[in-house]
Amino acid sequence: MKLSYGRQTIEEDDIRAVTEALGSRMITQGPLADEFERSLAAYTGARFAVCCSSGTAALHLACLAARLTGADSVVTQPNTFIATANSAVYAGASPLFADIDPDTHNMDTALVEKLVKVTSGVRALMPVHFAGLPSDMEALAEIAKEHSLTVIEDACHALGGALRGSDGTWSKVGGCRWSDMTVFSFHAVKSITTGEGGAVTTNDVALYERLKLMRNHGMTKDAAALQVKNPPPWYYEMHEPGFNYRLTDIQCALGLSQLAKLDRFIERRAEIAALYTKLFAEYPDVKTPVRVDGVRSAHHLYPVEIDFDALGVNKSAFFASMMGDGVQPQVHYIPVHLQPYYSERFGFKEGDLPVAEGFYAREVSLPIYPLLKDAEVEMVVGAVVKALEGVVSGRKSSV
Repeated sequence: MKLSYGRQTIEEDDIRAVTEALGSRMITQGPLADEFERSLAAYTGARFAVCCSSGTAALHLACLAARLTGADSVVTQPNTFIATANSAVYAGASPLFADIDPDTHNMDTALVEKLVKVTSGVRALMPVHFAGLPSDMEALAEIAKEHSLTVIEDACHALGGALRGSDGTWSKVGGCRWSDMTVFSFHAVKSITTGEGGAVTTNDVALYERLKLMRNHGMTKDAAALQVKNPPPWYYEMHEPGFNYRLTDIQCALGLSQLAKLDRFIERRAEIAALYTKLFAEYPDVKTPVRVDGVRSAHHLYPVEIDFDALGVNKSAFFASMMGDGVQPQVHYIPVHLQPYYSERFGFKEGDLPVAEGFYAREVSLPIYPLLKDAEVEMVVGAVVKALEGVVSGRKSSV
């Protein structure tokens, strides 16, 4: 069995929680979903949380709650999964891409500000906390405030992360201190898992109510919202088309069990990242992720950069060698603006975002997940050195 870049951590108490949920009266969205939402809100520090069927559904709901339309544009970044930009397109809006900072690989705030100033119709910012490292949310919030923009954090990598404000106080990702909404994913390889699943946190009661409405077909039984007065007990109304984006109690049982372990999972991920960084310190041709003061990463990914062209190494051959040694790395991500749909519909082309494109050429995501053992981390590092065919070991530093 190969060491993959990510893997779920399922323990006996998780299995018991799901089994108990299967034996309850309600296995679709019910009381465990409500409890999961309350627990997630309490953990992040947000007033509200709305769970849903996937991280993609959560991104879509956030765009719907922001009431994005075909007249609007959304600024995001290219090194993300396609769902980030797709969610804006689902709502009818057009994506704009800001290039990334070469060190953090998050949106370059100076470029975001420039893009917003020279482009009409920008309605929202959608920063991505790449690899689990939170973006500079305080700076982005200032840009948003100046230009009356909605801020939707794509924190699908970053549950368990945190950042410190200029006032010295720390805030967990998801508390929405500098944003209107924060989106999470509970896919198998994320900080915690519900199998598939997602959530949106917010401190705005109007956004919260709209998120719940659009999650459930746009349907309401709220007496205050109904057009019919004194309705019978079975009555409901649909005021606009919504979606079936509900999360089941079976999945929320797993989510509750996992959430109780989140801090332990994040601590172990940090230990693995630190070990990788220590071991790769001897190999200057393998660039490891930066540490940013005042930012606590969730370490969803451990992305290294290798200048394959400069070393004369074929990246596909590198991957084949790693896989032959029992390691399955990954690349995150093919820049979204280079996908055929985005280049053909919106006119993006190679060369538009050179930092992100260069990062894609160099990036390799190595295995990182709580069950990974220290000896396996050493095995991965050995496989990297071997796959580079002695080039890196031949240029080993004297440190």
